[in-house]
Amino acid sequence: MAVSLTHLNGKPATAADLAPLAFAGYAHFTAMQVRDRAVRGLDLHLERLRRASEVLFGQHLSTSRVREYLRLAVDEGGPDASVACFVTSRPGEFMVDDTDPALDVLIKLTDPAQPPTGPMALDVVSHQRHLAGIKHVGEVAKTWYLRQARARGVDDAVFEDGTGRLSEATIWDLAFWDGETVIWPQADLLPGVTMQILTRQLAHLGVAQQTRDIRRADLTENLACVLMNSWTPAIAVSHLGDRQLADGTTFAHLLHEAYRNEPPTRP
Repeated sequence: MAVSLTHLNGKPATAADLAPLAFAGYAHFTAMQVRDRAVRGLDLHLERLRRASEVLFGQHLSTSRVREYLRLAVDEGGPDASVACFVTSRPGEFMVDDTDPALDVLIKLTDPAQPPTGPMALDVVSHQRHLAGIKHVGEVAKTWYLRQARARGVDDAVFEDGTGRLSEATIWDLAFWDGETVIWPQADLLPGVTMQILTRQLAHLGVAQQTRDIRRADLTENLACVLMNSWTPAIAVSHLGDRQLADGTTFAHLLHEAYRNEPPTRP
């Protein structure tokens, strides 16, 4: 049975509730996979929402309220689902907020994600996301670059900033592996919740990690690369642009192991 549910501020949303939000572009969100009504990294998702609200709206809702809204939606929607939790404001985009805006929480539940199996071949394109540290809506470039990559016969696209550093992919974070150390890109990017989960669980496993610039010249057959997001902790990457990379199977297995060590939490 397909999962389909939308709540606004803890209650089933009506068409009248959703009409003002159609195509609204001033909002932020977090996305998660719920299994058996629990999610890994729930604390990180809630912290992401809090910090992003402070940046966009100058205030935030209490964590307990957001968590209650999530719990109500998950309890109604079923044990396994893809969940996106959005925070928006009244007044909305293109409006000046002379007073503290009222914040609304929109939660959507859909079917659990089925990530690609990989390995994936990726284009490299010149692009820098605006407010890169915020997971915000209305980023038409991400879909456009994905579709352009598919039209060129590859799976997706990785972004290269103005200084030549690789940062992130359209809806993915990147991680690299030289056989001993996990390397996170140093750039203006969105630190994904899965990325943060892996960072702390790899530390618990005693795996070496570093953050540094990664440029096209660093891409050799001795370096492995994976993609990650809320769908999966790792999908191996075979090519970045015209560069062939090392087999990422072992690296992906390591990250899946680390991810499994993160305890699921119910909202």
